[in-house]
Amino acid sequence: ANHNVDVFTFTAKDYPSKAEYEQDILRKLKDYEIEWIILAGYMRLIGDTLLQEFPGKIINIHPSLLPNFPGKDAVGQALAAGAKETGVTVHYVVEGMDTGPIIAQEAVGIIEGETNESLQAKIQSIEHGLYPKVVQSLVLSN
Repeated sequence: ANHNVDVFTFTAKDYPSKAEYEQDILRKLKDYEIEWIILAGYMRLIGDTLLQEFPGKIINIHPSLLPNFPGKDAVGQALAAGAKETGVTVHYVVEGMDTGPIIAQEAVGIIEGETNESLQAKIQSIEHGLYPKVVQSLVLSN
């Protein structure tokens, strides 16, 4: 409201199906002539309804160097695996979980004694720089 940005919320469990949930979102996106969907923390697989309407125009950011550590708790997965590095991946969204073509990646070292919180903070620092650059590059080139 402070920045004059319209906000809409949709709760998936309020809909009888994923398709109907996405149809409602799609109607609003079309009302506003949205060209790109930029995800961050969405934590749901995008279904056919949105994928078919926005081919190559949905991107996501993930806290690992995909294909390593896809899905939930990527930071915890990296720590549990004893990885020496992880990072950040920006990728196109396709029907699989974190399986779309990679647009950009940046590595983050994992030091001995690293905690979930300290590693998450390092990753977020990278995310906050990388994602806006990638979004700007994609949007301006299309």
